Amino acid sequence: MIILQLFFSLPLLAQSGEKNLASGNKLYNARKYADAEQQYRQSAQGKINQSQSAYNTGNAVYRQYQTGESVAHYQNALKSATNKKDKHQILHNLGNAFMKQKDYQQAVEAYKNALRNNPYDEETRYNYALAKQMLADNPQQNDDNQQDDNQDDQNEQDQQDNQQNQDEQNQDNQNDNQQDQDNQEDNQPEDNQPKDPEQQRQEQQQQQMDNMLQALDNHEKEVRKRVREQERKEEEKGQPVRVPNNKDW
Repeated sequence: MIILQLFFSLPLLAQSGEKNLASGNKLYNARKYADAEQQYRQSAQGKINQSQSAYNTGNAVYRQYQTGESVAHYQNALKSATNKKDKHQILHNLGNAFMKQKDYQQAVEAYKNALRNNPYDEETRYNYALAKQMLADNPQQNDDNQQDDNQDDQNEQDQQDNQQNQDEQNQDNQNDNQQDQDNQEDNQPEDNQPKDPEQQRQEQQQQQMDNMLQALDNHEKEVRKRVREQERKEEEKGQPVRVPNNKDW
């Protein structure tokens, strides 16, 4: 299986005046890939040329047979790429990395997207056709990918169901707490319940009347006591006893 590489673009992505990128390109062309990688990583510390630095780092680690790491760098480069030319080159080499990993489904998608940015590149068209053929010749991988996708979908659905159940449980608990609170308020003694103004006025009037009656009753008792005392004294002196009135007010 022959995969057409597309690393010719690396010098084109370097801009003049950027020492680390330019130095990395020279080292890369001299096949000093580890040293080139170091220069590219240093160039990524700046705020400019993030896409170029990531892309070139991906190429350098790819040449060192670190295919998995190169995929991560290509994907980072793609996030900040701003034109179709750069996107085409990044996606082409991303497809190459997936082919090395025998991830033919991902390779097909990468080459397809590369062609969307440059439909006339023959190398990309060739690799795209090769990736589709390899995917057709390895149906088991396609089934595995489908199973993985289905499992991911199931896990996501389970997570959503669990979250929904948790939300419903929280809502039920909240409703139960509110019901308990309402029941406690309903079961409170009437004395604790707020009274309306009319009821309070009536109770005040009743209390005033009770106090007045009690005062009158006490006064009557005092009068009767004085009368009895007076009668006792008169009896002792032989004077006739007077019959007191029922009320003395």
